[in-house]
Amino acid sequence: STIIGDINLWTPPVPFLFDTNIHTKGIILRALDQFRLKSCIDFKLRDAEEYYLSIQKLDGCFSSIGRAVANGQVLSLGVGCEYVHTVEHEILHALGFYHEQSRYDRDDYVRIVWDNILKGKEHNFNKFPRDVSTTHGTPYDYWSVMHYSKDAFTNGNGSTIITLDPKFQNVIGQTLEMSHYDVLELNLLYKCTMILDQQKLAYCYKGYFMHVSTATGQEGDTAQLETQRMTPQRDCHIQCLQFYYYHSGNESDTLNIWIREFENEQDLTGTRHIFKTFFAIGSRTSHWRLHHVSLNASKNFQVVFEAQKGAGRSTGGFSVDDINLYETECPHLSLQIDDFQRVLNTSASGSQIYSSRQYSSEGYAFRFGALFFGTHFGLFMQFLSGDYDDQLKWPSLRKQMTFQMLDQTPNIQQQMAKRWSFTTNEYHVDQNGVNYFDNPRKIGSPVFIDDKNKQVYGGVLYGLYVFSTLEEMQNREFLKGGSAVFTLNFQGKLRILLSNLQAL
Repeated sequence: STIIGDINLWTPPVPFLFDTNIHTKGIILRALDQFRLKSCIDFKLRDAEEYYLSIQKLDGCFSSIGRAVANGQVLSLGVGCEYVHTVEHEILHALGFYHEQSRYDRDDYVRIVWDNILKGKEHNFNKFPRDVSTTHGTPYDYWSVMHYSKDAFTNGNGSTIITLDPKFQNVIGQTLEMSHYDVLELNLLYKCTMILDQQKLAYCYKGYFMHVSTATGQEGDTAQLETQRMTPQRDCHIQCLQFYYYHSGNESDTLNIWIREFENEQDLTGTRHIFKTFFAIGSRTSHWRLHHVSLNASKNFQVVFEAQKGAGRSTGGFSVDDINLYETECPHLSLQIDDFQRVLNTSASGSQIYSSRQYSSEGYAFRFGALFFGTHFGLFMQFLSGDYDDQLKWPSLRKQMTFQMLDQTPNIQQQMAKRWSFTTNEYHVDQNGVNYFDNPRKIGSPVFIDDKNKQVYGGVLYGLYVFSTLEEMQNREFLKGGSAVFTLNFQGKLRILLSNLQAL
């Protein structure tokens, strides 16, 4: 539920400042991107506004409700608050949200066990009556990022919240991100009437997919799918095209990705630029494959998918589905594991699957991987030796890594991904004082021979041994067609993130 009235609402873009002691700016900026993607709420660095958010690292995670304090309204993200879902929670407070279990109708959905609440913390479970709060007509949301967990503020005698529907007992307090109804309430609160796909650059085909047959026709024949014309909203000109494709044709068939930019509304032809060509040599698929393409359109544009028939005999073609386009950078590395449940259940404990080697924008080589343990799995990254090692600074410090398990719900605005981030620093050392992120040639061991017949060395595997479980994956669309998709973002110096933010 939220506050009533407009007097304590912000006028977007919401101004904010980082305190000098904040070291989780990258995570905060990722959370702000989720607001931009899913609502009309935008943010900007403060100029001289009287009302602004002062983001600080104090003792705990907390915020005032709505726009309440002039000359710097404190939003604290202390130790233990360094997660996208926690940042979203506190920002929603600042935007005018109460906790979900504080709804005036909550007793129809949960039972508060007052005897199990820590003494002095009972006020956290108070309800807000209808005269000071509104639900905007949305249903009670066990999935809300604003809902306390079952053991919030427990004194050790048991759970403090019992869901009347038992299947949600382990859902409340979820640590993914804003739910569909969180976003809906936010858009209703701020009267976001312009959150259409075109404005926010999220474009999705629901219930249908494009299929182009290459079984008939002549070599060189093409078929195209064009999106609607879209307008970039950010001055930094960063877009990511995300889609699934399935190839059942001949190895010589190709799938091309174009963008067509238009000078103005009267320009009906535009200028075409090719961004990606899928040469289908050896790329017939047994599963739908997720793919990302980084774009940099600066004018009104549309995306064009073009399938072209090759020289050989074909009994199939190309299919494209679940197209989304959004204004943040694409993942730097993706790892799709097909038949995931079978792999998890049948792999020997500690078995690993790796991505290919990738290079960061600064030239560091790395890869991404999964570790299997029967009922759960871990994710990790590993620095590798590469072509530019002698030009780089080692250990590789102040690099933020973000792991993500992708929620494959078709509409990206309704996805609730699971993320975990860490930043490499000088304190990540072993018992001998060796930094985990030092040069793999110095601290690592041989891992494979590359395509140039050179030995590649791998450093320490760093990540989470328990990232998720099969049970958690089945709560949402983390598995689609049996496949799981994991991504890794390797973020370099923070000034890159801030330059993107200043261009909002």
